[in-house]
Amino acid sequence: MIDSFSAPWQVSLTVGQHTVIGYFLLLGVFAFVAGIVRAWLTQSEVSTRYRSATVARFSVMAIAFAAYVVLVLAFRDGYDLIDGMYVPNATAIDSFAPRYVEWAVSVPLLTVELLAVCVISGAQLRRTRLLAMTGTFLMVLTGFLGAVVFGADDGRSQLIVWGVVSCVFWLSTTALLIVTVRRSYPQLTAEGALVLRNAATILLGGWVIYPVVYVLQILGSGGEWTTAIQVTLTLADILVKLAFGGLIHRIAKLRTAEDVRAGLDVHPEAIWISSLKQSDAGVPREVYLAADAVVHPRRIKPPEAAATAASPSEAVPDLDE
Repeated sequence: MIDSFSAPWQVSLTVGQHTVIGYFLLLGVFAFVAGIVRAWLTQSEVSTRYRSATVARFSVMAIAFAAYVVLVLAFRDGYDLIDGMYVPNATAIDSFAPRYVEWAVSVPLLTVELLAVCVISGAQLRRTRLLAMTGTFLMVLTGFLGAVVFGADDGRSQLIVWGVVSCVFWLSTTALLIVTVRRSYPQLTAEGALVLRNAATILLGGWVIYPVVYVLQILGSGGEWTTAIQVTLTLADILVKLAFGGLIHRIAKLRTAEDVRAGLDVHPEAIWISSLKQSDAGVPREVYLAADAVVHPRRIKPPEAAATAASPSEAVPDLDE
């Protein structure tokens, strides 16, 4: 016999519960607007070597912003106020399910951010990135199948089965990222290694919140549970995406400064972090061209042109003469 229970979007909400959920969903919209602005304005602060982290960060913010706009609109239209209670209608599921669509794209991109600042490159980086992105996508997909597709109709048993499958991908991907991050420590400065560790802790620690919320669906249902789930997921999204992205950007700046100081790379502007200079601005000392390439000769101004430029009043005829 299948246990009877209601999915989070199938229960009625009090006016207070509906207001609290709406508040936090709108908070997510504004938080990711701020994230988009900061990611866009700071993208030139890191060298092209770590630019994939910047691109992934900007993409994560944009995707999360779009998802939360959808969630706000769906939550507004998914409930009808009847006798002092917000009763879900046929579209109420859209105030929950789009989260899994957003995670299916943004979570793999979060692994791209992390791996972009680790000390791996070439084929090893491509292989690790593929495994991490595949693992996180399958983690989200199987969680979606359990929480939304099968669990809502077939009860707690399907939630448990698909939850276990999702945990397999979660744990294997987490182990892969931990090994990669730890191998990067010896080749970074002490500050860089500390920031990398903090970033990995926020990302991987934040991922623990989502299985906990998944378990809440198994333990019970009702307006209080739905409110707790929506608020917790929103706060977790903001924490993981904004705080983690900020730390990844910081380590990308640190590594850019390390490369400039070591003479491995150049950067058109000085690197500053918390008002402390990490490196000076640098420009290439030489321009390397192909063997058959030529550079146009530098043109020197003739002496009379230089004199004219230096004394512009002499080039203008006196109108009184």
